[in-house]
Amino acid sequence: MITAANIFVKYGDRVLLDSVNIVFETGQRVGLVGRNGAGKSTMLKIIAGYQSPDSGTITRPSASTLGFLHQEMSLPKGKTVMAETLTAFKEALELQTKIDAINVQLGERTDYESQAYLDLITDVSDAGERFQLLGGHTMEADAERILGGLGFKSSDMDRLTDEFSGGWQMRIELAKMLLQKPDYLLLDEPTNHLDIESIIWLENFLKTSPSTLIVISHDKQFLDNVTNRTVEIELGKAYDYKVAYSKFMVMRKERREMQAAAFANQQKVIAQKERTISRFMAKATKTKMAQSMKKQLDKMERIEIDSEDSGAMRLKFPPAPRAGSIVIDAKKVTKDYGALKVLDGVGLKLDRGDRVSFVGQNGQGKTTLAKILINEIPATDGDINLGHNVKVGYYAQNQSDALQGDRTVLQTMEAQSPEELRPKLRTILGSFMFSGEDVEKKVSVLSGGERARLALACLLLKPINLLVLDEPTNHLDIISKDVLKKAIQNYDGSLIIVSHDRDFLANLTNRTIEFRDKKLYEHLGDVNFFLEKRAMDNMRQVELSKSKHPGAVTKGNKKGGKKELTYEEQKALKKKERKVQNAERAVEKLEEEIAAIEAKMGEPGFYESEASTKVMEDYTAKKKDLDAAVEKWDQLVSELEG
Repeated sequence: MITAANIFVKYGDRVLLDSVNIVFETGQRVGLVGRNGAGKSTMLKIIAGYQSPDSGTITRPSASTLGFLHQEMSLPKGKTVMAETLTAFKEALELQTKIDAINVQLGERTDYESQAYLDLITDVSDAGERFQLLGGHTMEADAERILGGLGFKSSDMDRLTDEFSGGWQMRIELAKMLLQKPDYLLLDEPTNHLDIESIIWLENFLKTSPSTLIVISHDKQFLDNVTNRTVEIELGKAYDYKVAYSKFMVMRKERREMQAAAFANQQKVIAQKERTISRFMAKATKTKMAQSMKKQLDKMERIEIDSEDSGAMRLKFPPAPRAGSIVIDAKKVTKDYGALKVLDGVGLKLDRGDRVSFVGQNGQGKTTLAKILINEIPATDGDINLGHNVKVGYYAQNQSDALQGDRTVLQTMEAQSPEELRPKLRTILGSFMFSGEDVEKKVSVLSGGERARLALACLLLKPINLLVLDEPTNHLDIISKDVLKKAIQNYDGSLIIVSHDRDFLANLTNRTIEFRDKKLYEHLGDVNFFLEKRAMDNMRQVELSKSKHPGAVTKGNKKGGKKELTYEEQKALKKKERKVQNAERAVEKLEEEIAAIEAKMGEPGFYESEASTKVMEDYTAKKKDLDAAVEKWDQLVSELEG
């Protein structure tokens, strides 16, 4: 186990961790949660031995191993992806070198009966056994399997790590740690640079990993799927719950409510006793009794309500100006970066009020198409038209990093604000948790979360009816993400959102566009409906599927290739899909109604009641309706598949 005892950390006048005590038992999977800046990453660094507390101790078994994935990692240059990943097998590689050297000696020597020769035989045998125990014979296959799960292709294995972005280099570092199978695995925001399918793969891997896991994440669904314990860091204190995140939120609320009720009751008791003591003190005959009561009151253990960081940004998008019925009409869009083709003749039509999510592996062109659609970058070929009176609000993936560091928070807002709105800028910034002197801070000193909030505030300065968000949650804590999601749900314009956060995307869009093999595949519904329809744990199974999903916007030609559907065909296809969905809902509704009637029929005395005849007639009619609804659904599905 790892024991953190009396961990105290202070920065200037601010106490970050106030004598925190936590014990991490072997085999547990712990989610470390809290607001941005609460001290989670600091706590993880202290546990890993990367940082020393002002006071307090960390103890763990001396022979145990630990892997720590943090945000400031960088890989050495000049190695291939596979070579760098295999450094996880350091001891096995050293043994392989030793075995090769001994085998060379054995091939050259002829003193077969000498003790030195026999010693070499013993050494190579022992080294071989240890090599096999460490997985040396399968290390390349294991490395490729882990890298593949994290999104790398076979063709990537011999590419230099220098060619990959920081997010992909982070994946290599994560792969190395997973291969090492440390006793303790510490992960700081491991999903930040992963796409949905890689996150799902990582979840499944961690569920079966023998390592004790301590993970910081703002992805609620990831925490629910991976952890079985939650430790919250808030205002210097640690609060421990032996459940995953969603249950923790329920228990946290119940604990605070019980604490508040107990505090209120105790305050009533104290007030009553103090009144009694005051009355008795005024009477000479009761003075001794009053003094005794006062001593009892002084000894009473007072209930304290835990401090809570309740600050949250307030975000509400202004009403969207009315746009034309067609917001975006893009046809046969192609995008090449030199010899690399990212998009190949794709089309997308966005009607007023449509809410669309872009999903798929990193590098498949989601951000590229979003930028092309709003004229941020040019297409190599194709026809892109924005509709009448379309006003775009765009939040780029690196939007917070693009802010000018030498400007203050207020100057940043002023530079993007229309003149008539400038008197209200301080009020708007206050809604985003920039109050008082905060507005005079330079952007360069802001945290990632603060920059993200400032970038979101800039979106409110002009009326928009097409909101394009590319990974807007990357630097936001869970509370801020919930605020943003609610604001988007209440936004009345059109929406395109690129995100890998399943919980954030849930119930946010009515269309899901999957990017795969330079093409687009459209599915009605939100991301959860899309994943359920696919009925898979790992979205890469799509590549192995022989059957084409009927929602795809490409179809095979006579030669087996792919041909883009015309817009008339796409429209007809959507109409058929909607009919199937409506038929499914009709079947489900009838099944629910029939189940309710059957429950009523199972009640004691039902058949003796006057209403039983009417209920039975209703039951028979609904059973016939259900048969007809199922037949209609089956017919519509056949038409759609045809």
